[in-house]
Amino acid sequence: MTQVISSSGHDDMIHDAVLDYYGRRLATCSSDKTIKIFEIEGDQHRLTETLKGHEGAVWCISWAHPKYGTILASSSYDGRILIYREQNNSWQRIYEFTLHTASVNLVAWSPPEAGCHLAAASSDGTVSVLTFENNTFSHVNFVAHGQLGANSVSWAPAQMPGSLTGAQTPGTQQGVVRRFVTGGSDNLVKIWSFNAAVANYEVLCTLQGHTDWVRDVAWSPTPLSKSYIASASQDHTVRIWTLPANGDMSDANAWKCETLDFEVVVWRVSWSMAGNVLAVSGGDNRVSLWKEKLKGGWECVKTIEE
Repeated sequence: MTQVISSSGHDDMIHDAVLDYYGRRLATCSSDKTIKIFEIEGDQHRLTETLKGHEGAVWCISWAHPKYGTILASSSYDGRILIYREQNNSWQRIYEFTLHTASVNLVAWSPPEAGCHLAAASSDGTVSVLTFENNTFSHVNFVAHGQLGANSVSWAPAQMPGSLTGAQTPGTQQGVVRRFVTGGSDNLVKIWSFNAAVANYEVLCTLQGHTDWVRDVAWSPTPLSKSYIASASQDHTVRIWTLPANGDMSDANAWKCETLDFEVVVWRVSWSMAGNVLAVSGGDNRVSLWKEKLKGGWECVKTIEE
């Protein structure tokens, strides 16, 4: 993404670059503690705003779904989450979350059907979820990966596989779930589900197999016939965890795991919007694209070098 910008306006390394829902705006963040907003028109881009407020490198930015307004969240080495909103061509910081005691490594908004929820993974080992409703924020915070740290979080589709074919009354919330997966420096991948009775998230399943830090996790965004989770690790592997539509999500043995081996540390994994192609980026500045074969197993269909 960062190659879109020939002159990024940042004075330092860019850590994240994200297009908004319509592809008309690009937000970038950097070690220089700032966030830049660019307007995209054709192959032209124009810097329209520089957002300040963080006191450390900004690792991650995430756009909320436009049905909730023009809202951008950021997370930083300074341990804070800042949320900005644009109204009438003016950006304002509308919320600051300061309860994490170490770097906040990643932030991600939930699917819009589930509401306006922002999950964040921190090096203090906790995950927080901020909920924006009626113009106010509330939050929950819980220990996810002990003192070793939480590195990444990715939301499940709001509809689970199989639920799309079931009869559903228009306008109802039937079948809408609030779940996400986290990866930590305890080498674990954990699935969390919202429990309305206690108004917090509880661990549903722990997936084991990695032998070093889990750097990134990605839940396939489309409720296909199966659930897919990819996890990228310091141990030079990506694991793809697959659950059949009728499988028990809380049963670790029900998740089938396939391991992709790499020669380098694997940093990030990302699914295509259709949910059937996985992009993997590693320490060698290469991005590889993987697809599931008809008879099972995964194959590399393309490699892109920087």
